[in-house]
Amino acid sequence: MVRHNNQLPNNLTQLQNLIKRDPESYKEEFHQQLAHFHTTLEIFYLNPTQYNKKLEEQAMFLAQVAQCYINDMKTYPQKIVDILKTHNTVLHNEMRMALCKCLILLRNKNFISPFDLLELFFTLLKCQDKNLREFLKTHIITDIKNMNAKHKDMKFNTSLQNFMFSMLRDTNAKAAKMSVDILIELYHKNIWNDHKTVNIIADIGCFSKITKVMVASLKFFLGRDEEEKKEDSDSDEEVDPRDTMISNKFNKKTRKREKMVDKVKKIAKKIKKKKEKAPAFNFSALHLINNPQGFAEKLFKQIESSNERFEVKLMTLDVISRLIGLHSLFLFNYYPFIARLLMPHQREVTRILQFAAQASHELVPPEVIEPVMKAIANNFITERNSTDVMAVGLNAVREICTRCPLAINEDLLRDLVQYKNYKEKSVMMAARSLIQLYRQSMPTLLHKKDRGRPTEASVELKTKKYGEMEIKDYIPGSEVLLEKQTVEEKDKKGKDKKGKKGKKGNDSDSDDWVDVASSDSEINISDSDEDNDSDNEEEVEEESEDEEGEEDNEDEKTAKDRDPSKDEEQKEDNIEDRKILKAKRKNNKQDKEEKINTAREIAMGTIFTDEDFKRIEAAQVKKHISGVKRKSAVIDEEEEESGDLVKLSAIENIHKKRKHDKSARLESVMKGREERDKFGYKDRRKNIHCSKTNREKRKTKSYQMVKHKAKGKVKRSFKDKQIAFRNYLIKQKKMR
Repeated sequence: MVRHNNQLPNNLTQLQNLIKRDPESYKEEFHQQLAHFHTTLEIFYLNPTQYNKKLEEQAMFLAQVAQCYINDMKTYPQKIVDILKTHNTVLHNEMRMALCKCLILLRNKNFISPFDLLELFFTLLKCQDKNLREFLKTHIITDIKNMNAKHKDMKFNTSLQNFMFSMLRDTNAKAAKMSVDILIELYHKNIWNDHKTVNIIADIGCFSKITKVMVASLKFFLGRDEEEKKEDSDSDEEVDPRDTMISNKFNKKTRKREKMVDKVKKIAKKIKKKKEKAPAFNFSALHLINNPQGFAEKLFKQIESSNERFEVKLMTLDVISRLIGLHSLFLFNYYPFIARLLMPHQREVTRILQFAAQASHELVPPEVIEPVMKAIANNFITERNSTDVMAVGLNAVREICTRCPLAINEDLLRDLVQYKNYKEKSVMMAARSLIQLYRQSMPTLLHKKDRGRPTEASVELKTKKYGEMEIKDYIPGSEVLLEKQTVEEKDKKGKDKKGKKGKKGNDSDSDDWVDVASSDSEINISDSDEDNDSDNEEEVEEESEDEEGEEDNEDEKTAKDRDPSKDEEQKEDNIEDRKILKAKRKNNKQDKEEKINTAREIAMGTIFTDEDFKRIEAAQVKKHISGVKRKSAVIDEEEEESGDLVKLSAIENIHKKRKHDKSARLESVMKGREERDKFGYKDRRKNIHCSKTNREKRKTKSYQMVKHKAKGKVKRSFKDKQIAFRNYLIKQKKMR
């Protein structure tokens, strides 16, 4: 049968479609196209730099139908690989891209092994073609991701990782940079997030002679802090959208309620998005380094002898400071190096202060970190500087002392604390934050008047020496659980008594039962003022022995002016008071020992539940505020806990309104107007082209136009009504 109008040799897309449907019927046409490909390829070898569109179309056609003729296409992938290996640098950009796409098609059909293809693509990263490099990068990442989707092939991953690590040492800057980018992307996608990948980037990437590779590796260890932004406040989540929506159905429709419904709908959408969004746990790569001490020393040695840009040096200092703070390393030469850069006019000085705070920990000797503290005190916290500079210096001292309380000596601390009464609010607040820090860590370093009212927690604090660790063999606060058990036992006894006596029971028994039941409730942080005051008196008496002696001396001086008989009585009273105080101190010590023993016994004999831990936490918080009446004295544990990293906002936090120029003010105003309805009167028409009601039109008219209607609203007198009614009757009579 002769085929009329046969255009299949020229129309490859139609032939491709037909072959996929019925390969056997069009086998002859396929062989014809395969022969054409071989002849075109021989012509192409004569001038490989020239773009050959016919070869590109035939290569793509054969890659599309390769699975239909497996035996005939066995050698085809190797021919494409040979072209790219031999002529990769001289090929035309479009020709090179087309051949790579053919190989990706063949890889998806398992005509070529993944390792051979990825090895070829890594060599192609050296080409001077940015689009090709980005295309190959995305393919390499997706291919490795797909291969490790169901289960991780450790043998393949190890061989491929070794090859990629060798590419990092390549002298070609573009190939090495692309290799680092691929490794970092695979780590962030949780595909190659093992310690081997991290340590290779640390050992090779951070010490590469190619600046771009080194910067990319340092950024990898610094994490993605810049991209992380604070979400909206939790106040939106407190509103229940369903209650407002239901109540609006039955209540009267008003504009205020409609606005409230719209607002609640937006909040509901935000809550839904937050719930749907999976929590991202970004585990820092710095934790996976095998030898952090050696890595930090090599980085510091590199920065001392490098001639890189200032920004690159800052990144290196940041990585070193994070390593020191995270792993509690000893790198004593780092602190004098940082101290030389601590000047108010230094570029990025707040970040350098942040690095000094990050590199401080409890095991740093005070004499080692002393140059940093002196530099901050002498260069920042002086009245010859501006108030902002002084506040930043005090904030930096506070952040360093948070992690290393012994970094500052008693004399310097008391000097800095004197700024608590400074005329500028920014300096005053920074100094008071330093006082608050040492009230909770080492109150004995402060002057007595700055220690504040003593609490149970502050009494338990001890001034630690360098290297001293406080290890407890019990859970502090667990003695509260014993109180709960005794209360429950009393509660049962009270119920039994009440059940036996019934209605004939005494009123006193019922009162006792009520008191026991009320004490069974959870520990309330804000107890009655009387209990706080009584506890306070005992603690103040324990803390201030010297003050009592001074008061006694003053009483003796004033007593000399009095009668001798009264002096003797006063002395006897003082002796009795001292005996009472000594007895109270002994009782308090015994109570503390008993609490520790009970806590130890409870920890050894019971398994704590979540409710038990809540009660223990409440009891520990209560210790911080016992004896304090104000709510502001409650300590926020989340704020008290210092994380691994120092936030730059903690150092730059200046308590005052900053001056804005006109452009900045307008920018903030326009930003506040986003997603907000237009200001002014709204006529509430769904279609702006339809007419308004007379009532709406009246609001835009002048008073002269509507005063006759306003006048009609005034109530008429009885006489005016009579006259109007008479005129109406006369008019009706005439009409008849």
